[in-house]
Amino acid sequence: MTLLGVNIDHVATLRNARGGTEPDPVQAALAAEKAGADSIVCHVREDRRHIRDDDLRRLRKAVTTSLQLEMAPAEPIVRLALEVHPLEVMLVPERRQEVTTEGGLDCLAHRATLAPVIGRLLGAGMCVSIFVDAEPSQVAAARDLGAQTVELHTGPYSHAHNASDASTQLTRLHTAALAAAKAGLHVHAGHGLNYDNIGPLLARVAVAKVNIGHSVISRAVFYGLDAAVREMKGLVRQASGTGR
Repeated sequence: MTLLGVNIDHVATLRNARGGTEPDPVQAALAAEKAGADSIVCHVREDRRHIRDDDLRRLRKAVTTSLQLEMAPAEPIVRLALEVHPLEVMLVPERRQEVTTEGGLDCLAHRATLAPVIGRLLGAGMCVSIFVDAEPSQVAAARDLGAQTVELHTGPYSHAHNASDASTQLTRLHTAALAAAKAGLHVHAGHGLNYDNIGPLLARVAVAKVNIGHSVISRAVFYGLDAAVREMKGLVRQASGTGR
């Protein structure tokens, strides 16, 4: 059965737009867990545009499922991860100008930078995941670097212009997932997934967990976070294990 990770970054985005303490991302994390989320995901960016250091510290104390920290392999963030020690970290690329993560981390081009960072995180006892494009070469490079998990970048599928393009992207994801499983890696997926495209993805691609944020928080604006998480959890449960 595929698990659901809920990213609560945009609760902090809303808080930061006005200042103050509301809405609280920790309260959102607890509500998501209560509604059935299997893990909580947050991204501490270098510019701290949503989740902040203190949010991460409070989440680490409050979350009772598992906490995954998305992070760039930048020294200040690495030190924060080593201090807070979440259960899992996921290394992602980061550009200050981007609205959200635009692609996978190039494990081949950045091998020399990534290797010592991953070594430090693994040495501290954290599970290490890398966000990669759906390419077997990137999967193999992530494995060689010591990662236990890859999260396949589903953005090209989520933003496909037509059914043919979506099918092509699903084939890419399926091939990459098979390569990751053969390499002994755990396989996760995320980016741009929503209530409409999650079913076809899980019917075609075998993944252990999907991480979803923006669409769940958007749904929560109209229906509440409890209902939004429960609906997504139901769709994930229904779709996982079918087809493929």
